[in-house]
Amino acid sequence: MGTVTIGVSIAVPEPHGSLLQELRAGFGDAAAHGIPTHVTLLPPTEVDASELPAIEAHLTGVAAAGRPFPMRLSGTGTFRPLSPVVYVQVVEGAEACAWLQKKVRDDSGPVARELVFPYHPHVTVAHGIDEAAMDRAYEELADYAAEWPCTGFALYEQGADGVWRKLREFTFGRAVVPPQASAPEDATLPVTP
Repeated sequence: MGTVTIGVSIAVPEPHGSLLQELRAGFGDAAAHGIPTHVTLLPPTEVDASELPAIEAHLTGVAAAGRPFPMRLSGTGTFRPLSPVVYVQVVEGAEACAWLQKKVRDDSGPVARELVFPYHPHVTVAHGIDEAAMDRAYEELADYAAEWPCTGFALYEQGADGVWRKLREFTFGRAVVPPQASAPEDATLPVTP
């Protein structure tokens, strides 16, 4: 079957996702249209294609243990000079993102891996472009803000054309609601005054 490159992320919903993607392209980032706007939970990772069902099962379990949380973006930051990236900051929801990415990369799971840099949730708006364009991205989005309820995450695969495509979404909460305990029909329920 060969190998595939996957990633796991929280999509930035509309209209925010398209707006940030267009701005990223406008700053001169050629990769912008191939990368849906997102907060990374698992960076690009090469896996054997035969492992995808196990990975999906693992992600289903991670999502089942998760709960919806508020996400809020505000202002810009940069990883320069360590990495040529300008991003919009996650100012609410960062702890939940950190918990999720750790569960996704769990040592006992199918995509266990170490990170090159410590995890820092963010939304990239410029990557690997010239310094003047990076500065422009940093300044123009300094007052940017968006918020939404995060209800899950998705698994993506990078095609041979470099474009990232969604394979499957994972919604937070139990996959199966456990049956509720019910009283026997002849039981007398206590009456409260």
